[in-house]
Amino acid sequence: MSKSVEQRSRNVAAEGPSRLRSALRLKEQEVAILYQISRAISGNLNLEDVLHEIVDLVTHVTKGDSCLLYLLDQTREELVLRASKNPHPRIIGRIKVRLGEGITGWVAQERQPVAIQEDASNDPRFKLFHNLPEDRYQAFLSVPVITKNEVIGVINVQHRRPHRHSSSEKTLLMTIANQVGAAIENARLYEEARRKALQLETLSNVSQTITSHHFLEEMLQFIVGMMAETMNSPICSIMLLDDEGKELEIKATHSLSQDYASKPNIPVHRSLLGRVVKGRKPLVIRDVTQERGYAYRELARREGLRSLVSVPLMIKDLVIGVFNLYSSQERSFSREEMQLLTSVANQAAVAIQNAKLMSETIAMKEALETRKIVERAKGILLKEERLAEADAYRRIQQKSMKLRKSMREISEAIILAAEVKG
Repeated sequence: MSKSVEQRSRNVAAEGPSRLRSALRLKEQEVAILYQISRAISGNLNLEDVLHEIVDLVTHVTKGDSCLLYLLDQTREELVLRASKNPHPRIIGRIKVRLGEGITGWVAQERQPVAIQEDASNDPRFKLFHNLPEDRYQAFLSVPVITKNEVIGVINVQHRRPHRHSSSEKTLLMTIANQVGAAIENARLYEEARRKALQLETLSNVSQTITSHHFLEEMLQFIVGMMAETMNSPICSIMLLDDEGKELEIKATHSLSQDYASKPNIPVHRSLLGRVVKGRKPLVIRDVTQERGYAYRELARREGLRSLVSVPLMIKDLVIGVFNLYSSQERSFSREEMQLLTSVANQAAVAIQNAKLMSETIAMKEALETRKIVERAKGILLKEERLAEADAYRRIQQKSMKLRKSMREISEAIILAAEVKG
C-alpha cells in the first residue's frame, strides 16, 4: 500500500468519530432548541404572544439580522406579515403577498424551503417592499410552516451580509417551523373561538339594549361603543338619512376625534357611502387614504384610519342609514364579521324605526289632546262672548301669535279663567 493511500485511510478513520461527534452536537442543539420552543409556547393560547416568541427564538438560534413570520389569511389566498424581529411595528398586518408571489409566496405555494447566500434581491422570484428595509439584506432563508399537511405560513430569516446556510441550519429551521405549526394553529383556533364568543355576546347585548327602555340616542351610542370594542375599531358610527333622503348625518359615534364627530353631512348622490344607500349592499374599502372617491383622506391620515366597512341600515327594503366601522390597519373582513355587522345594523334599524313610531304615536296623542283643549276653549268663548266658531278660533290663534305661546297654552288659560269665574 502506498503512503498516500495509507494516509487517506487514516484520515477517513479519524474523520469518522469527528463527524459523529459533530452530528451528535447538532442533535443535542436541536433537542435543546425544541425544548426551549416547547417551554416558551406550551400552554400559551394568545396568538400574538406565540408569534413573537417564535421570531425571538428563531433570530437567536440562526443569529439572523431579521426574522419575519407570515400567516395565511382566512381566504388562504394571501400571506400576511404577523410578527417580525427588527421592522417597525406599524408594518405588521400591512405587508401582504399572494400565494406564488415573491420568494415568500413561492415557498408557501411549492411547500419547499429557499436558501440564498447573497444578492437575494437578484433572485427572479424576489419582490421588493419599499417600506420593508429588511428586503435589502443579502442572504435569505425561507421555510414553510406546515401543520396537518397544510401550509399555514412562512418563516423568513435574513442576514445583512452574505451568509452560507449549512444543511444543518436549513434542517434546524425546518424542524422549528414544523414544531411551531401546531402551536400557531391552536392559538388561531382559540382566537377564533374567543372572537366568535365575543361576537355572540355583542349580539346578545345589542338585543337586550333594543328591548330596554333606553332613549334612542343613548341606545345608538351604546351599540357603536360595543361594536368598536368587539371589532377593535378606532372609529365606529351610525349615520341616518335626513327627511328628504338626500344627506347622511352622524347620529352616534365612538371616536376620540372631534374632527370626525363634527364632519358635515354627506350627500348621497356623490359619495361612497351613498353607494351603500342606493345599492343596498355593504361597501369595503381596503385603504381610505388611497381611495380617490373618499372625501376625507386627510382626516383619515391624521386619525390613522385605513380600512372601512359600511353596511346599510334597512327596514325590509327601505334603507334609513348606514353603519360605518374603520380599522387602524389594512384588513379583510371575514364572512363572520360581515354577518355580525349586518345583524347589528339590522337590529339598530329596528330600534330606530320603533323609536320613530313611538315618537309619532306620542305626537299624535299630544295633537289629539291639544285639539280637545282648543275645542273646549272655543266652546267657552262661544258661550261667554257669543262669538262665531270661526271668530273664536281666530281669537285664540291671534293671542297665540301675540304672546308667542302655543294655542294649547292659550286655550288652557281660557279654561282656567272660566273655572275661576265659576
